[in-house]
This record gives sequence, C-alpha cells and structure tokens, in this order.
Amino acid sequence: MSNIVNNLVEDYIRNTLPEKSGLLKELEIYAEENNVPIVHKEVSDLLKVMLKVQKPKKVLEVGCAIGYSSILFATTIGEGADITTVERNEKMIEKAKENIKLAGFENNITILEGDAEEILSNIEGEFDMIFLDAAKGQYKLFYDMIIDKLKVGGLLISDNILYKGMVAHDDFVIRRKKTIVKRMRNYLDYISTCDYLQTSLIPIGDGVAFSYKEKERGEVNA
Repeated sequence: MSNIVNNLVEDYIRNTLPEKSGLLKELEIYAEENNVPIVHKEVSDLLKVMLKVQKPKKVLEVGCAIGYSSILFATTIGEGADITTVERNEKMIEKAKENIKLAGFENNITILEGDAEEILSNIEGEFDMIFLDAAKGQYKLFYDMIIDKLKVGGLLISDNILYKGMVAHDDFVIRRKKTIVKRMRNYLDYISTCDYLQTSLIPIGDGVAFSYKEKERGEVNA
C-alpha cells in the first residue's frame, strides 16, 4: 500500500484496472518478489493515457531500474519511440538490458550507465517528455539539469512525490527520512509556483506530479 489514500479505494482501483500481460506482467511479478521499485499499477495506466494524449517520441527517464517504465513507454508510443534512460546500479542495468532485449526495443531504448548527477549535465538534445523517478532527495538537483532540455509544450512527470505520505504530513515522517522529505517539499513548492510550468499534484500510487512546460525558463511574456 502507498499510505497516501484509503486502502479500500486503492484496492478497488487496482482490482478494477485490467491486468498487464506478457513481459510487463512478468516484470511486475519480478519487482514484487525482489522488492524492486517500479511505478504502481494505477500510475502505469495513467502514464499510458498521458502518452497517448501527449504523443511524445523522444523521452528521457531518470531512474531505469529493471526497465519496466521504459518498456511501457516504448510499447505505448510504438514506432519511432526514442527513449534515453539513466541508471547507476549495475545489477539493475544488467536486468534492464535483458528485459529490453526480450521486449525487442534494443533500437528504441538507450541506457546511460552511471550517476545521474554526472550524466544529465552532458545529455544533449531536446525531449518531448521527461520522467523523473530516481533518488527522491535529489529531484530539484536533477530538475535543474534537465528542465532546459524539455521542449516548450513538453511534459515533466515526477513520480513518488508524496513519499509514502511523509511529504504530505509530519505525522507520517520517519526521522531518518526528514532530509529527503524537506527536499521533496521544496521541490514541489518550486514546480507548483514557477511561472513557466503548469503543475498538477495527483495523489495516486505514491504521488505523481505532472508539469506542462509553457515557456522557456527565464522567458518574459510579450
């Protein structure tokens, strides 16, 4: 359970949504059995809807894990999908490469291996969508490195923003997580109030933020 909505409501939503099939279902089972963090079931379905609406081709993902989200994106986007994903954990990278090959997306998904802090500053090009799902205490740091790489009219999606409810209320905060919670709150305050994004915070899964880039950072309205 995510601890951010009523468990009965969460159970109802998850039981109502159709089950994944094929490799994606296998990855969900693997993630649950091996405690690998992937997007929640209801979030994955929301992402599919947003992909169909937004129709991105070039996607940047920060936090690949076993490749579940990248494969979900490529499957939904279809022909022409161009996904770049970043991961530092060697075991995750090995598993992700295996899964991407099984999915047949070796030509669509590129894994950049290493620390996101080092890799993101060197990524070139412009992206239609950016999916942020890495170290929760570093979201603002990563954001500053990537937001200028998101095209105007593009979508930034930040996952796990409520962090098991801890971000929403101090009653949920675990002492050792205080710094992460503080940083996430600062990040959410920023993306919710900056003048070049339109942001919505949604209490689904572990919390998701959708930010639409209306103009370039620092651009003055005419």
